[in-house]
Amino acid sequence: MIEMRLADVAAVTGGRLHRATGEERVTAVEFDSRAVGPGGLFVALPGERVDGHAFVPAAVAAGAAGVLAGREVDAPAVVAAPVARQSGTYLDAADHDGSGAAVLSALAALAGHVVRSLPGTAVVGITGSSGKTSTKDLLAAVLAPLGATVAPPGSFNNELGLPWTALRADAGTRHLVLEFSARGPGHIARLAAAVPPRIGLVLNVGRAHVGEFGSVAGTAAAKGELVEALPAGVDARSADAALGGTAVLNADDPLVAAMAARTRARVVTFGRGTADVRAEDVTLDGGCARFTLVTAAGRAPVALRLVGEHHVSNALGAAAVALELGGTPEGVAAALSAAEPASRWRMEVTEREDGVTVVNDAYNSNPESMRAALAALAALGGGTRRTWAVLGRMAELGDDDAAVHAEVAAAARELGIDRLVDVGSAGYPGAQKAADVDAALQLLSAEARPGDVVLVKASRAMGLERVAEGLLRAPGAVPR
Repeated sequence: MIEMRLADVAAVTGGRLHRATGEERVTAVEFDSRAVGPGGLFVALPGERVDGHAFVPAAVAAGAAGVLAGREVDAPAVVAAPVARQSGTYLDAADHDGSGAAVLSALAALAGHVVRSLPGTAVVGITGSSGKTSTKDLLAAVLAPLGATVAPPGSFNNELGLPWTALRADAGTRHLVLEFSARGPGHIARLAAAVPPRIGLVLNVGRAHVGEFGSVAGTAAAKGELVEALPAGVDARSADAALGGTAVLNADDPLVAAMAARTRARVVTFGRGTADVRAEDVTLDGGCARFTLVTAAGRAPVALRLVGEHHVSNALGAAAVALELGGTPEGVAAALSAAEPASRWRMEVTEREDGVTVVNDAYNSNPESMRAALAALAALGGGTRRTWAVLGRMAELGDDDAAVHAEVAAAARELGIDRLVDVGSAGYPGAQKAADVDAALQLLSAEARPGDVVLVKASRAMGLERVAEGLLRAPGAVPR
């Protein structure tokens, strides 16, 4: 973060100083009091169980220069100005007095000010129904050789995580990579207005959260808000190309490709068919994809270390952005080939000493990512190893819930998955039932045998990572 006086924070956010001279120097922003250090600005937010304002003394004791608060506290602070509450934010259930909305609004204003103060930083936004975090990790790995890169750890992609990530950028940052998520119409537009991207990457439009968006078309409308927010494009050969907007769109997804009509930005496409950046000669080696990266500037071989053929599309999206930012086909291919899994519980492959392979993909789930994970499981099994799909419920599917769970069960059968386990009565027809995590662990402990491959996947709220973690408590488990 660029260093700021607390008075400047107040001016930028529209808040008021409280118990402060204004000369306090802020050098970092944190919403977890345990992460605060000298010079930190502690962001006090209400939570489902506790109110962040209660941790102000701990933050001050750790050296915080001040607090961004929703009400007056016993510490140097900027008290955020009240704002109209907006439905659909992740704080809805906890923000009883509206203080959280005020703090989030102030945090967004602060992040936007910092990013606009860094004209040498290229801001890249990523959205899509699935694959955002894996693509973000790939893109960060590919951009790092081209200059200092800031990207979120894990899935920091909402009204708190996105501005927090943006505030990690400073004068030395060349690339700022941001994930844009949405729980309803207008969410991405608000985030993009606060921290404007110059390059927007749209991966796909699927049925994730269709219960909230109403339809796949509604999801597409919301995801397209990212490209609508981009600045007008400039010819790539122009000296001003670094100032123009670029929309990087998946040509293999018709709903994404159609977003070209919704943006003023220059459009670059990626995909496995006709596209500006494409993959040819795709093969699988131990569940990991190999392909030839084909671009207007040349061709180069890629050997991914991430499990699953679906990562080809993610890699192409990352490659297209990196090429826009000065990468070469050879350099991008080398970086993609060297990239390791970076975020937890996303196709984490671990081999136990007894030969059982555990695939922890329990961070999130939707129909498209579920099919991709099942295909990866089948590839890992290779037709010779017994495969287990231990699945929990996919959330937010609306009226399609039963039909979609039945589709996934059918896909598992088509792929030849040997054992399908339904944890918590998720609704997978024909699956073996396990009432809860403990029951699933008991079943696997009794029946999994050396050489088996076990996939664990569900929506995050199901907590199925505990199944994978339980399986890996066996001695001798080592990462792939």
